[in-house]
Amino acid sequence: MAKIISLSKGLRSVLFWSIISAAFIGPGTVTAASKAGASFGSALLWALFFSTFATIILQEAAARITIASGKNLGEIISLKYQNTNNSLNWIIFLAIAFGCAAYQAGNMLGAISGLKLMTNFSPDLATIGLAFFAFAILMLGNFKTIANVLGVVVALMGIAFIYVALQTDIGFGKIISSATVPSFPADSSLLIISLIGTTIVPYNLFLASGISQGQNISEMRWGIIVAVLIGGLISMAILLAGTQVTGEFSFQALSNVMEDKIGTWGGELFAFGLFAAGLTSSITSPLAAAVTAKSLFGKGEKEWSAQGFKFRLVWGIILLIGVIAGLTIGTPVAAIILAQAVNGVLLPVVALFLIFAVNDAKLIPKAYLNSNLSNLIMIVLVSVSCFLGINNIFNALGKTAESLQMNSTTQFNTVSILTVLITLWLVFSFFVKKREVPA
Repeated sequence: MAKIISLSKGLRSVLFWSIISAAFIGPGTVTAASKAGASFGSALLWALFFSTFATIILQEAAARITIASGKNLGEIISLKYQNTNNSLNWIIFLAIAFGCAAYQAGNMLGAISGLKLMTNFSPDLATIGLAFFAFAILMLGNFKTIANVLGVVVALMGIAFIYVALQTDIGFGKIISSATVPSFPADSSLLIISLIGTTIVPYNLFLASGISQGQNISEMRWGIIVAVLIGGLISMAILLAGTQVTGEFSFQALSNVMEDKIGTWGGELFAFGLFAAGLTSSITSPLAAAVTAKSLFGKGEKEWSAQGFKFRLVWGIILLIGVIAGLTIGTPVAAIILAQAVNGVLLPVVALFLIFAVNDAKLIPKAYLNSNLSNLIMIVLVSVSCFLGINNIFNALGKTAESLQMNSTTQFNTVSILTVLITLWLVFSFFVKKREVPA
């Protein structure tokens, strides 16, 4: 394996892997990060710092599996648990599909919200028009060019956010402290898990695995590290820009901040960037669900090809869910944040499968297995994600039924015990129990 790569190869790899950062900088990131800044100042920067670091670790592991074995993550999971009568594949697929559907709802709502800032066009007609556009692109399979062009607009919006963030009154020392020292302000748990869910996108792990074939380890690692760091920097800039919103948070309030800091074109760029982010993501979320299904169930069947009935059925259902959400949900900010939280809760499930797969010497060559240090880092990431996800589940249950509500101390202790049990299980699996090595 090459240890050093040339500058040109490094730049190409960064551009290649920028699809990962582009995939998580959508309406969900703009909404969750700016809302976090408007509500809690810089206090939740640590959640984005953590999730950016976690994204690098998890994406690298998913890509390494494919480079080492020649099989994507779905195929690896199918092989590892081939004696489960396909039930596990269905559980994984339904979890990912549910997350994609939640994202799709947020994507459609975000795109329409951006359009409403620019025009007086009917939201219902715009939703239907957006759905037909996404449907046509997915049917043709020629979505890359348009996604790349609109992705440039999203990138320009990111640069504008960085410029606005640099004008914040928050000192550099405070920013570093907020990024590295976790804090949990009252009523912030939903936003924390949303920030994590919108950055460590579960279906991106399947995407990273699927596109990594043909790269070597050095190129892959360099590309993922730089591309994800850029995406994380933009996400943090969006949060800092959100700290300058006064009064109740809304897309209009954030647009006003952009106009105030960089002129009228700043508000227009934000509006079009939000629309473009929603539009491109409205194509990629349904596609990601279909790609995941294909990797888990395809096994070379013609119906699972890009033009096959089953492949199209999966993305069609996800697209339809987005249309229904766009036509029926009246409060986009709350719905988009909830969609990111759903994916934050699903994250530990996918991460658990990944850490076991990347330690299985029966599936990938020994040289590509996780080191003890990598396992330790991944266990910490999974444990933190589990703590936040389980806590959010208890919060949701408490709001659903009064009888399920716990006082804060009882809930914290319960969540902590469950997280410790999961952590001990992982430590036992990878540090106490001898790693299985094929004869």
